[in-house]
Amino acid sequence: MRAASGRAALRPAPYGPTDVWSYNGSVPGPEIRVRQGDRIRILARNGLDEDTTIHWHGIRTPNAMDGVPFLTQDPIPVGGDFLYEFDALDAGTFWYHPHQRSVEQVGRGLYGPLIVDEADPIRVDRDLTWMLDDWRMTRDGQISADFGNRRDAMHGGRIGNSVTINGQIPERIAVRSGERIRLRLVNAANARIFGLDFGDLVPVVVALDGQPVTPHAPDSGIVVIGPAMRVDLVIDMTGKPGDVITVIDAFYEGLEYRLVDLAYGPDRLRDSVPDWSMDLPPNPLADPDMTSPARHRIVFNGGMMGQTMMGGGMGSMMDQMREGNMWFINGKAATGQMMDPLLVLPQGTSQVFEMNNRTAWHHPIHFHGHSFRVIARNGQPTRYREWQDTVLMAPEERVEIAFVADNPGDWMFHCHILEHQAAGMMGVIRVDPRATKT
Repeated sequence: MRAASGRAALRPAPYGPTDVWSYNGSVPGPEIRVRQGDRIRILARNGLDEDTTIHWHGIRTPNAMDGVPFLTQDPIPVGGDFLYEFDALDAGTFWYHPHQRSVEQVGRGLYGPLIVDEADPIRVDRDLTWMLDDWRMTRDGQISADFGNRRDAMHGGRIGNSVTINGQIPERIAVRSGERIRLRLVNAANARIFGLDFGDLVPVVVALDGQPVTPHAPDSGIVVIGPAMRVDLVIDMTGKPGDVITVIDAFYEGLEYRLVDLAYGPDRLRDSVPDWSMDLPPNPLADPDMTSPARHRIVFNGGMMGQTMMGGGMGSMMDQMREGNMWFINGKAATGQMMDPLLVLPQGTSQVFEMNNRTAWHHPIHFHGHSFRVIARNGQPTRYREWQDTVLMAPEERVEIAFVADNPGDWMFHCHILEHQAAGMMGVIRVDPRATKT
């Protein structure tokens, strides 16, 4: 897997190619597709003019394979390489991207899909992956170089003006009347949250962040997917031959737009909806013991309009903001990646994080090396107790997650709006086999 600068046809003809950074010359990078239980070996080569790494997002790797520079490995130097090797423990939809200067490296196109097939997958007619991304393009069709600017960092992150599916701005995607599609959505954007409306179609959510969930319709019929998150859908194409269904991104009120049209071909595959099961087999995740888990309060602060929400530690946070930090976890902003742990968790113990978003912005909170159950929102139990590795928190929302701290090492815990991470909303959780259980 070679990271290097190159060119990609992000925009349709007659527009010319765009300068990008990519893996093996394509945006997205090559799809890595394996079966559950396979051993994965990937030699990462650095053809960029700066250091890089690869992080395997959502995959439960050994700590040394997690791809976080200075925390789990030294960065891969210019012209150097690094061998990543780990087992595909869980089936599902995952992805890969750099964790070195990720604001720009991901923003210029360095990412790709990692699909782990179940030994006994659900039956569908087609299995599709859509890697969603947005790009801040200049008038001449190049990527704007204003990465890491203060305005993006203080607000909702780097929102672009051009949205792609699998590295292209598509007009139409062909479907067949009567077919059943498994659609794997991956949000590779730095900051854009998608809220997809499939019109008259009835998408069924069957997995979140690679982990099976009780099949269900999305809230209000809108499929919401924050940065770094994945959603697997089963969609029956119930329209007639010749129909066109427009998929709308309706997340930002007043800024709705057409993402793509689903165009039915002239023939019909079948006349009725198949009765095939949508239940995916569970992955081998340890369920937390909820009788007496350890509990920790985690508060997210900062950003524009965040001063009034900072609470008792406002003075310290204001001092840090004057030093250029903008976002905080429990009153502290990350100033580098060699940090003292935010928490030390004894290996094998059940944990609950009571998280409070005391900001005016959404935050997709990602925990490396683990999946967790989302057990409550604003004090109310969740209906599906869904497993995730990245949970989207709305402004002023409280979310509780539960998990077993069973993967030893120092793990990143951060907002996956990459500008928020770079501006301080990042910490380290240590899972320590030597720590005393209480």
